[in-house]
Amino acid sequence: MPAVSKGDGMRGLAVFISDIRNCKSKEAEIKRINKELANIRSKFKGDKALDGYSKKKYVCKLLFIFLLGHDIDFGHMEAVNLLSSNKYTEKQIGYLFISVLVNSNSELIRLINNAIKNDLSSRNPTFMCLALHCIANVGSREMAEAFAGEIPRILVAGDTMDSVKQSAALCLLRLYKASPDLVLMGEWTSRVVHLLNDQSCMSVQRSILPLPHCLYPLDFNPSPPFLLQIVSSASTDLQDYTYYFVPAPWLSCKLLRLLQCYPPPEDGAVKGRLVECLETILNKAQEPPKSKKVQHSNAKNAILFEAISLIIHYDSEPNLLVRACNQLGQFLQHRETNLRYLALESMCTLASSEFSHEAVKTHIETVINALKTERDVSVRQRAADLLYAMCDRSNAKQIVAEMLSYLETADYSIREEMVLKVAILAEKYAVDYSWYVDTILNLIRIAGDYVSEEVWYRVIQIVINRDDVQGYAAKTVFEALQAPACHENMVKVGGYILGEFGNLIAGDPRSSPLVQFNLLHSKFHLCSVPTRALLLSAYIKFINLFPETKATIQEVLRSDSQIRNSDVELQQRAVEYLKLSSIASTDVLATVLEEMPPFPERESSILAKLKKKKGPGAVSVELEDGKERGELNGGGDRGGDASTPSPSADLLGLRSTAPASGATPSAGSLLVDVFSEAGPSATSAGVNDDGFLRFVCKNNGVLFENQLLQIGIKSEYRQNLGRMYLFYGNKTSVQFVSFNTTVSCPGELQSHILQLEPLVEGGAQVQQVINIECLTDFIDAPLLNIKFRYGGALQNISLKLPVTINKFFQPTEMAAADFFQRWKQLSQPQQEAQKIFKASHGMDTEVLKAKLLGLGTALLENVDPNPENYVCAGVIQTKAQQVGCLLRLEPNAQAQVHTHKSAVNSNLQVFTQMFNVIQVWAFAGPLNDFHILVLKPFQHCFLCMLVVIIVLLEHKSSPQSKIFHS
Repeated sequence: MPAVSKGDGMRGLAVFISDIRNCKSKEAEIKRINKELANIRSKFKGDKALDGYSKKKYVCKLLFIFLLGHDIDFGHMEAVNLLSSNKYTEKQIGYLFISVLVNSNSELIRLINNAIKNDLSSRNPTFMCLALHCIANVGSREMAEAFAGEIPRILVAGDTMDSVKQSAALCLLRLYKASPDLVLMGEWTSRVVHLLNDQSCMSVQRSILPLPHCLYPLDFNPSPPFLLQIVSSASTDLQDYTYYFVPAPWLSCKLLRLLQCYPPPEDGAVKGRLVECLETILNKAQEPPKSKKVQHSNAKNAILFEAISLIIHYDSEPNLLVRACNQLGQFLQHRETNLRYLALESMCTLASSEFSHEAVKTHIETVINALKTERDVSVRQRAADLLYAMCDRSNAKQIVAEMLSYLETADYSIREEMVLKVAILAEKYAVDYSWYVDTILNLIRIAGDYVSEEVWYRVIQIVINRDDVQGYAAKTVFEALQAPACHENMVKVGGYILGEFGNLIAGDPRSSPLVQFNLLHSKFHLCSVPTRALLLSAYIKFINLFPETKATIQEVLRSDSQIRNSDVELQQRAVEYLKLSSIASTDVLATVLEEMPPFPERESSILAKLKKKKGPGAVSVELEDGKERGELNGGGDRGGDASTPSPSADLLGLRSTAPASGATPSAGSLLVDVFSEAGPSATSAGVNDDGFLRFVCKNNGVLFENQLLQIGIKSEYRQNLGRMYLFYGNKTSVQFVSFNTTVSCPGELQSHILQLEPLVEGGAQVQQVINIECLTDFIDAPLLNIKFRYGGALQNISLKLPVTINKFFQPTEMAAADFFQRWKQLSQPQQEAQKIFKASHGMDTEVLKAKLLGLGTALLENVDPNPENYVCAGVIQTKAQQVGCLLRLEPNAQAQVHTHKSAVNSNLQVFTQMFNVIQVWAFAGPLNDFHILVLKPFQHCFLCMLVVIIVLLEHKSSPQSKIFHS
């Protein structure tokens, strides 16, 4: 910056400021300001030949008056005129006035832009920096349109000074944040990347690194040699960039942060150097401090935490992950609150890695102590998050107990979130359901005001779906209701459970039917209208369960407080229930008021509520698919360890694990092993179908995810019609522009898509509905093409939509005689095929049945003479016709073989073509013995029916089973 001469001191400005400071009252200050404004206005209007010094002085006075809080409505043109001056001080004041007072919609913007263009083309580095600073400060769209193409040229020009390059990089970042669609790097991208590899000036690199990674090419991955040079250098090696004995800390942090925007390098040598960098950083963190200054420790720790974030991002080096966890563990008891907070936050993410989860669990006592003793509520909240993330089957009871204990004294701002977490952990890791019931009821007792409807709805669903826990739940809730003061949510749970299962404890005189009714009715007048309505429904259920209570309950329903209630809902229920109990026979009453059927399988709404409360960056624990869909809804026993919680943002609350790839079956094989669990490999270079086969037997999940976009799907099918809900989540903070989607279907399918708005805001999620109609049998799935612009770069994604023939399957029941009669009619050579193969895992009967049902068929019990065999039947619903299919699975434990048979009509090349791209799926994982699986159509067979059996029986990814052909 040029030196300011003594004559540039602007004595008149100093005198004016002194006068303002010496004012004794507000009125005196306003009087002095008005006098000065009048003088300045007269000078600007009267003296046309005002010199540059005077203009600068008066503009400075106006700027000072504005900073005092007074409006300024003149002087803007004089400030613009100062931009044409060749004196630094005058030009500086002009740019300062414009940056502070000129609105981005001002009519003077065009004149300002012309002056800025002159300064940018002047090649005077001082003037260029002033112009770039003004562009960044104003940041209007008009300026972005005018200079978005000029600034990258200045940035990469070889004759541009380093200070100007720094300003140009920061200015470009400001314009990109304000108008990302206008900043199109194009041909400048490669040259900007070249600057990153130029080690001659670290200050320029430090300014370039914050540019969003979307401005760099997608295949760009910063190389680690430069980073290794920095982190391994001594403080004397980079003296110009050393901060309190830490070499280039800001540049190191930005390099590490940029690396987190890209996947791990595939080149082994590059990856090795990067691991060496990270190990060096971890080693330096263990060295004794070279200074006792807080700035030294802050710089070291900033680099350390960025390195740990990069280690977590890669999640591929077990040694580094464990070392990072141990390093963070040392900070958990540090005297600095900020370090404890950051350590807890980082360990929450580490807990999601299979390599470091066990290491995180070793610090459980320290985290529990932090939850109890920390003074800062934000640190206590991070401790609760970490307990939630490190929870698994081995420590679930301890963690839930500690969280319940803390909940009694927790801050009110986090109680609702704590309640949701306890409910989720209790549901996911319930060793037995009596413990789950106890935990939720205790949760309602401790924090009833913060227990949302989703929580007590969920416990009702689980109790109804589990026969083995219904009696215990009825007994426990009956005892809880006996407390002198119990929360209304407890009354709701008690009314529902006793109304359904009160008969299971009615044998005890202490909980006789009349005692149960009196206990519930004693809470009636203390409850809100919705709870009273629920209790009235429980009363009518009591009449069905316990006829001896009929007279007592009718008397309550007949009272004026019920049939003349001011609330229409309560009045209607009372009148209708009274009439129903009076005129209906016992059989009719039993039919109308029969026990609630099991709830359908569904995802937990508690988790969705927690995600909504925490936002897209929340730490979340996903309920396992088997647990959610089977165990908690009444199907099957527990087995195996739960998956570790995941901290990543998931827009839908539905987590899907990518399948492992396996070998492709031979082209000459008519059947592949439908019992294997190996995943598919991609079938084409242009279409992403990595997640396609994972949705064969499920309708909800994450279909696609990369650094920019997450696509979730929920679908439902009825007969030959289907409806898909696609959720597009923008994972960045930048808008997607020109967002467009198209669906191309084969001729056998017909689709209708509702178009979206072309703009998707940063961090937002939009929903799109696609209707599908199956006209006839099909093999090829619809293709979804997504196009949008991100940072000016066109993004094009093509996906296979998970629409397979079994989505239109309808289960069919039939007797044994009908089954075998139809079976024997299909005996032509082209109608039957068979495969013998050996599975690689132990057999699980319940899992096997679940997979057969997941295919969409009906599992026929007591049909096959051999009780070890499984037979199924179903019908494919299309617009043209309905086609049936029979299935038979024959285990042979002695021979230890599976034999898989299937029937086709003609044109076997269709199957051969499909087998080339379909991997071994579904049953081989859970079966240890050999089996025979036979498929036969009992009407005109679709050629793709065999494909259904091959690919649609998914459970979890596992190694491919060995296949033997008959």
